[in-house]
Amino acid sequence: MSEKRVLLIVGGGIAAYKTLELTRLLRKAGVGVRPILTQAGAQFVTPLSLSALAEDKVYSELFSLTDEAEMGHIELSRSADLVVVAPATADLMAKAANGLAGDLAATTLLATDKPVLMAPAMNVRMWEHAATRRNLATLKADGVSFVGPDEGAMACGEYGEGRMAEPAAIFDAILGMLEGGPLKGKHVLVTAGPTAEALDPVRVLTNRSSGKQGFAIAGALARLGARVTLVAGPVSQPTPAGVSRVDIESAREMLAACQAALPADAAVCVAAVADWRPDEAYRIKLKKGRDGPPVLTLVENPDILATLAAHTPQRPRVVVGFAAETNDVEKHARAKLTRKGCDWIVANDVTQPGVMGGADNTVMIVSKAGVERWDRAGKDEVAMKIARRIAQDLA
Repeated sequence: MSEKRVLLIVGGGIAAYKTLELTRLLRKAGVGVRPILTQAGAQFVTPLSLSALAEDKVYSELFSLTDEAEMGHIELSRSADLVVVAPATADLMAKAANGLAGDLAATTLLATDKPVLMAPAMNVRMWEHAATRRNLATLKADGVSFVGPDEGAMACGEYGEGRMAEPAAIFDAILGMLEGGPLKGKHVLVTAGPTAEALDPVRVLTNRSSGKQGFAIAGALARLGARVTLVAGPVSQPTPAGVSRVDIESAREMLAACQAALPADAAVCVAAVADWRPDEAYRIKLKKGRDGPPVLTLVENPDILATLAAHTPQRPRVVVGFAAETNDVEKHARAKLTRKGCDWIVANDVTQPGVMGGADNTVMIVSKAGVERWDRAGKDEVAMKIARRIAQDLA
């Protein structure tokens, strides 16, 4: 990694302080860092601190006679193996999406021919605004990669999605793009979200799964270099960078999509698959009648985890299941491990506040080797730990 270089663009926002730790991590790994500090970014971190940690000059002015004479913004934009924007503010994203070039950061992004990784950071309302969503879609279509944002408390006092990813997560994403990562050349299948079983044309049997943990795992695996196929139930989560997504609704559709994605080196079954479905879906909407509610006959859905674990000759080398429990978590996880035939189970207690549909998770890893209990952490952090463990198992 000592021959790799990163051009780090620091945008304006309170999250800019995290770029100091990110710079330290990169330099510790031997990666060269050349910083561009925007005028807004300089309100939160100083050129001196950034320069000291990067061990390089900080660039900030587009019309600097000295800088243009020594290097020039064109050469600067192509002097590194990867351009990283952290924090990627709504303003920087808008400029990059629309090809503006009014300052050094925006001009560099327009002039570069190198891969670009952005770590967004902004207020939750700004992140959810239609303009930002359009810019995000444009940048992804242009080939820009993203890490984060995370969900959580913000400096403005609000709570939601928009926090910049932690330096360790950005660091992992950078290494994955620079060297391919420990999962380079591996194909990993991930299922996420709920399934929806049709009762009639407008009603379904489903559950409360948001898909956040599964999508976070898919993104983490991709950042470690894996080719990821994500089979997703009906959720509104954005597709992680570098992930191939297949949308389904029912459990039978999910199973078919998983089998079509084989062979795979690993399978991570995070989806909350409905255990049962109506024996027959009504062709027209059911109406209230004098005879009371209809009597539903339910039949068992296919067991996707057990099917993949028993699949021969295309069984993935590592098959991971999830157990969302409300009581006796370890006991149920051990029983599921034996019953399904998978390699390990990620178990959690979904009655804990903020787990089902929230930003955090508390999990235990149950395998034949024993039980590991992990401290409560953000779902992105949990996802990266799971991805790293899969990489170790495959190695």
